[in-house]
Amino acid sequence: MNNNFLHVNDYSNDKILEILDKSKWIKNKVKNGVDYNPLKGKSMAMIFAKPSARTRISFETGFYKLGGHALYLGPNDIGIGKRESVADIARVISRFNDIIMARLFDHNHILELADFASVPVINGLTDFNHPCQIVADFFTISEHLNCTKDFSIAYVGDGNNIVHSWLELSMIVPFKLNIVCPKDFCPDMKLVELAKSKGLSEITIEHDPFKGVSNCDVVYTDVWASMGQKDEANDRKKIFKPYQINNDLLKATGKQTLFMHCLPAERGVEVTDSVCDSKNSIIFDQAENRMHAQNAIILDLMT
Repeated sequence: MNNNFLHVNDYSNDKILEILDKSKWIKNKVKNGVDYNPLKGKSMAMIFAKPSARTRISFETGFYKLGGHALYLGPNDIGIGKRESVADIARVISRFNDIIMARLFDHNHILELADFASVPVINGLTDFNHPCQIVADFFTISEHLNCTKDFSIAYVGDGNNIVHSWLELSMIVPFKLNIVCPKDFCPDMKLVELAKSKGLSEITIEHDPFKGVSNCDVVYTDVWASMGQKDEANDRKKIFKPYQINNDLLKATGKQTLFMHCLPAERGVEVTDSVCDSKNSIIFDQAENRMHAQNAIILDLMT
């Protein structure tokens, strides 16, 4: 079986701290214009069943900056699990490329891709989780709070794939996670119970947004209707309206709290312009760090 990155808790605590150190090291090289090409002559296949700006830009640019070539395969190039079996796609792409990144709908497809590929596979997102995003977020928090444990974060909104990856992180890093959501929009409760059973992090589910953000170091949100849920968008806006991140909710933390969003943001919906553009917002540091954290993950798998 190959060395893959499919879930945040594929890493141990020591390994994820090593990845953070490597992210910082790579970021410094890129920022200082250092000629560093460990991936010269290497190629990465990027499979996108779900379109994305940030995922493509960060992976493609990052791989290029390390000397390699990234090949984009969009929804019309590969009908994964439709025109061809996932197993055959994995086998064929492995013959041409040194590593695979895939952004998919079905989580079972990323697991099957990893099972049949003969090169490393990175999960660029599925409907179940988004591990690269949370590694980048953890890196960003470590930069701004100067710590890698015992911070507190309130995730406010839909109990989606982002929350699932925060729960995965809570199994290997000790911190306080408040999941603040409407009652019918909680994350996967089996995953919540598994994370709680590890006994490492304090995990709570709260339905009152003002209570949920109190005294938190970080407030984090995402769009209320993800890709594939846009037909529910209007109904969700009514349900989630009390969970909008605005000045009043941010003040309710009682401290200078950081604001994070994995982007793209629907400004005026889940978050206001005033919060997005405030001094507390680190959303663009967060976006940039996707590339550096992903490069660290890639190098760990390939070198």
